[in-house]
Amino acid sequence: MRGDDGGVSALVPHTVPAPLRPLVATAVGYRAPAYPARVHRGLPSRHLTLVVELLGPLTVRGLGETVSAHGVVGGLHTVPALIDASRPQEGVQYALGPLGARLLLGIPAGELRDHAVGLEEVLGPEAARLVERMAATPHWPARFRLLDEALLRRLAGSRWGTGWAGPAEVGEAWRLILASEGRLPVVDVAAAVGWGRRHLGEQLRRATGLTPKEAARVARFEHAQRLLRARRALADVAVEAGYADQAHLAREWRALTGASMTTWLREELPFVQDAAGPGGARSVS
Repeated sequence: MRGDDGGVSALVPHTVPAPLRPLVATAVGYRAPAYPARVHRGLPSRHLTLVVELLGPLTVRGLGETVSAHGVVGGLHTVPALIDASRPQEGVQYALGPLGARLLLGIPAGELRDHAVGLEEVLGPEAARLVERMAATPHWPARFRLLDEALLRRLAGSRWGTGWAGPAEVGEAWRLILASEGRLPVVDVAAAVGWGRRHLGEQLRRATGLTPKEAARVARFEHAQRLLRARRALADVAVEAGYADQAHLAREWRALTGASMTTWLREELPFVQDAAGPGGARSVS
């Protein structure tokens, strides 16, 4: 696709090595022209984000302190991440599940809630060397291989076990919430794993950064996004995604994206569908 500034967008999908597949939901390379609105909204999702931006530092506002770095890790959040997209971008983006954050980054996902941090805060001096080596090659396979190898080393040297940062009930609750697209009541999720609601809330937030209610909210929101990208009517989206009505959907949309649905549809939908910059390929997020 040719962007407004004459640049060419590209999205390069990648399949990570087998040991990483339970931990990395998607992996893509991206090349995108400057975004006309200049600021892209990275939306709430079930995935943490690891971005290595090779043309220049990636600046992210709205999640804790502003971060500007070639490598950025973003935790789960319920507010939009404001990404500077005023210039062309090129790099690699991996979407991690909460368990991936723990085993590959060495940080429980709960500690990254509503935060974006520079990759060096996670990987230390290795982050700068990794970015430098990835930027030195124009070939996508080599770029992916360098990041995969870095993550495989982290996995091999992880001091954590192979399970969730807590009892197995946490992982099952997370699975149930997402599988139901946020429709399963929290009391039913708690009953299914044999816990009380309060205990489930504490454990899930510690492991993922989201409470069961917030996780359901994000899952429902993701479902609504998929329906919108399929060009479904707003009234149908509201019903199928589990909102009380279209007004409820509109209120939630503004709360989670920082924009009205009309603004998002005009400014963001073409970018999310067609461009491949950070946030666009994932959200998504």
